[in-house]
Order: sequence, then structure tokens, then C-alpha cells
Amino acid sequence: MKDCLFCKIIKGEIPTEFLYQDENVVAFHDLHPKAPVHILIVPKKHIDKLQDISDNDKELLGQLLLAAKKIAGQEKIGEGFKIVINCGQKGGQEIFHLHVHLLGGWEGGVD
Repeated sequence: MKDCLFCKIIKGEIPTEFLYQDENVVAFHDLHPKAPVHILIVPKKHIDKLQDISDNDKELLGQLLLAAKKIAGQEKIGEGFKIVINCGQKGGQEIFHLHVHLLGGWEGGVD
């Protein structure tokens, strides 16, 4: 995707500090956090939204969740966190490159 913000980040066109990176996934802090810890976990493969995945993407989806588990441990929120995927415009998705929000770090848990 030519104008995709996340594709530009993945290609290094927009300087970003990766908290995690492997051959298929990158992760970085959200610029507008909704929690004390708010990290975006993004596949390197461009997929607009969850509704666009295919059977060929099963392994990639598993890799996103495994990355979330690893990052939660790294960030000291492994005891409790949220995983959110906004699906499509009506589902609150703002950037149309599939990504997982990892949220945590609340004192005393979530209300």
C-alpha cells in the first residue's frame, strides 16, 4: 500500500523505535495511548482489516498473538492486559492495516 502509514513505518520511511520485531511482525508504542501501556502489534504483510484475512493468514494471526504475549512480559504487564482489534470503520478502525492493540498497566486493574 503506497500511502499506508504502517507500511511506511515497517519500511523505515518513518523513524520508529520497535519494541519487538521478527520476520513477520513489528511492534511499537501508540502515539495516542489509551492506557499506561499501549502498544501496536502490526504484521509486515499489508492486510487492510480483519475482514480481509484468508485461510493463508492463520499462522500470521497466531504470530500476532504470540508477539503480544512476549511483549506483555517484556513490558511487565503479563499478569493482565487487553488485546483489541478494531475491525473496519464502523468498528473504530482508523488505520487500514490490520493491527492489534496491546493495552495494560492500570494500577489495580480495569474498572
